[in-house]
Amino acid sequence: MTLKELARRLGLSPTTVSRALNGYPEVGESTRLRVIAAARAHNYHPNARARSLATGRAMAIGHVIPVSTHHEMVNPVFGDFLAGAGAHYAEAGYQMLLSVVPDTEEAATYRDLKARGSVDGVIVHAPRRDDPRIALLNEIGLPFLVHGRSSGAARPYPWIDVDNRRAFERATRFLLDLGHRRIGLVNGPEAMDFALRRREGYAQALAAAGLQADPALIRSGEMTEAHGYRSTRDLLGADAPPTAILVSSMIAAIGLRRAAEEAGLRLGRELSVITHDDMLSYLRNGEAEPLFTATRSSVHEAGRRAARMLIELISHPDTTPREQLLESDLTVGQSTGPAPAPDRRAGWRS
Repeated sequence: MTLKELARRLGLSPTTVSRALNGYPEVGESTRLRVIAAARAHNYHPNARARSLATGRAMAIGHVIPVSTHHEMVNPVFGDFLAGAGAHYAEAGYQMLLSVVPDTEEAATYRDLKARGSVDGVIVHAPRRDDPRIALLNEIGLPFLVHGRSSGAARPYPWIDVDNRRAFERATRFLLDLGHRRIGLVNGPEAMDFALRRREGYAQALAAAGLQADPALIRSGEMTEAHGYRSTRDLLGADAPPTAILVSSMIAAIGLRRAAEEAGLRLGRELSVITHDDMLSYLRNGEAEPLFTATRSSVHEAGRRAARMLIELISHPDTTPREQLLESDLTVGQSTGPAPAPDRRAGWRS
């Protein structure tokens, strides 16, 4: 089937059908979905080379991953984000180019992608404070969008992010309302902007309650099961252990649960826990009832939105950089409860 035949079946002009398939923002959402459904039903696939020649684009989006953070590729959060982004790339006729490169060659890789015209844009992952990649991509003129934010950036840039500060402020307030006063934080690596924002939200909620964040109750590191386990074991072994802990990922929360069980603590009874779980496709937070109380956001949907925003920027390069801040939901599960009485708390340590 040709583009003209598909357009005739839909009662639309070939231009409208083409723009719908390419993700142009001026095409209404209902029309875009109708065109995509018809293209699938009639097994219509635009010729990628012809589209590239017609548009002057590579019809590809890049993701550059430094070797030092290659573990991101097996992280369920990263996988869900790529799945969401990839779904929109496919709808819009784009391909994904994933490059794993030595740390020392990351900047050169972006320059090479631009010089060769290999991609039309890139998505930047795991931003740090004052992230140098933002200035570099602005300098070389390669369209980009950041998944997350970089505090201290010198000029506006396009990004999509979860409101991490507000999520952890709300979670901390929830624990304070349950009577907890010694609240631990098992955070991600604090070189990362998201982890700094989560710590700020935690500290703000404590300050509003007249409490000061205690450095002895805070741990940070790569969000692995081992990090959750070791950090929780250290916190519970302190002279004044926390009665509640905030943890930055479901993966680390699994390690936290292992350490709590070894200490003879029941989640929601002797120890309350809130995790950030990202509504992961392959790592569910329980079934009918959530196991963990959690601040939840769909990273799959974030990937889809990021892809759409970037393709719109590629199509309309003169537009102002777009920003999208996503809220997270606080879902109450089995892992939180009132702060235990001091005598009950002391029993498990004797």
